[in-house]
Amino acid sequence: MSDQSYLLAIDNGTQSVRALLFDLEGNLLGKGKVELEAYYSTQPGWAEQDPEYYWASLGEACRLLWEEVKIDKAQIKGVSLTTQRGTLINVDEQGKPLRPAMLWLDQRRAAVRGKIKGPWGWLFKLIGEEATVDYFRAQAEVNWIAQEQPEIWAKTHKMLLLSGFLTHRMTGKFVDSVACCVAYLPFDYKRLKWAAPRDWKWQAMPIRREQLPDLCKPGELLGHVSAEASRHTGIPEGLPLIAAGADKACEVIGSGGVEASTACLSYGTTATINTTRSKYLETIPLIPPYPSAIPDHFNTEVMIFRGFWMVSWFKQQFGLREMQRGTELGVAPETLFDELVNSVPAGSMGLMLQPYWSPGIREPGLEAKGSIIGFGDVHTRAHLYRAILEGLAYALRQGKEKIEKRSGTKILRLRVSGGGSQSDAAMQLTADIFGLPAERPHTYETSGLGAAIDCAVGLGLHPDFTTAIAAMTRVGQVFLPQPEAQQTYERLYTEVYQRMYKQLKPLYQSIREITGYPA
Repeated sequence: MSDQSYLLAIDNGTQSVRALLFDLEGNLLGKGKVELEAYYSTQPGWAEQDPEYYWASLGEACRLLWEEVKIDKAQIKGVSLTTQRGTLINVDEQGKPLRPAMLWLDQRRAAVRGKIKGPWGWLFKLIGEEATVDYFRAQAEVNWIAQEQPEIWAKTHKMLLLSGFLTHRMTGKFVDSVACCVAYLPFDYKRLKWAAPRDWKWQAMPIRREQLPDLCKPGELLGHVSAEASRHTGIPEGLPLIAAGADKACEVIGSGGVEASTACLSYGTTATINTTRSKYLETIPLIPPYPSAIPDHFNTEVMIFRGFWMVSWFKQQFGLREMQRGTELGVAPETLFDELVNSVPAGSMGLMLQPYWSPGIREPGLEAKGSIIGFGDVHTRAHLYRAILEGLAYALRQGKEKIEKRSGTKILRLRVSGGGSQSDAAMQLTADIFGLPAERPHTYETSGLGAAIDCAVGLGLHPDFTTAIAAMTRVGQVFLPQPEAQQTYERLYTEVYQRMYKQLKPLYQSIREITGYPA
């Protein structure tokens, strides 16, 4: 079809980088995928990666795509980019990395020295939020680099997110999307721009405004693909690069989750529940909503940091049998894990898991640890695996109820995407635990599709986001709650799960005091 228009989306996640070709109806026409080594660690708790590795892998993903699809590249009208969040890269004036990227999984902490001065300091003391601000300062990667590697910090021309680094490689410009700005940087989440000069965040870290890239709204032009980038990727030179958003933001619109009554669950390395809103709303006080991939909108997000990482952990520690069988049968081991889930009744015979394998800020707090209670001689690894999936769904249901309470809007349906959504068993128990229909989008590649939607609107191929999302997203399979399982889960959630953290918190605090973990 000579008059067909195509959109190219680059999705650089934690586990892989994909080059994805979509049409204007949201159909995935081709994919080039390169698995990534998520990170390397030279010291406990560190998570780093070579930025050049991402760029090389992006080029390889594009090469694989061009091998798969035989089209006239002139039909590709534009490209958009979505990446993992919170991964930071120091670069010099030419955009060359000065050190490895620090990933969002990195657990090192900066020293917190002194207090925030002036009216902000008085305010935080008055409202009892000094500990929250100190947590932000300790988490900020720029503080650790400035303290521990001052020679690197002195040479840093720009501090870029992975999205900004790849945008510079594609266009030669230091620019990024507003909707990618999820990190410990001086960003004003309410006004969706870099913080004003008097904002406390400039006191909290040594970064200067000129070290940050310019920002564009989703759908705006970031630049054009350079000759050098074209040689590396095979993407046509001069093709417009349109601003999209971070992977979770793009997943939301790629799932079609734009109504406030629809919650988008992301069953990825981090598990999240999101709703889209036109007004700023903090689900948890002082924890901001993140920028949406729709301009001037927000995603109210509740996050389970280790999320479906726990499934990978289970696979590595207990899943050798399924991995071997999967190899023999030529299927993904995850499909065999559904057999484990379905061999165990709803509620895992009382085995209850709280998935706080990483601490939080409020609930869970800084002392939080994961817990599993209810073991008996009946329990097997199948019960443990089902309890992991149930625990994640309980935690996300708790997030749903926080969003409903703060917003006054009832959530009526769920859209579930990410790797975990490919499990029918996980989808069914999600519907049962929430007591709501759990809908799987028509494509697995929802973050890439969200980026393509931004591209389509930015280029005027669809007139607005409402039209583009309606045209390019649709529901695939729907899982309805099963009444008997729903009743079991309702009691376990209200009578056991919701009480676990409060009951165990003093014990977590003692463990932290005795062992020093988590720091």
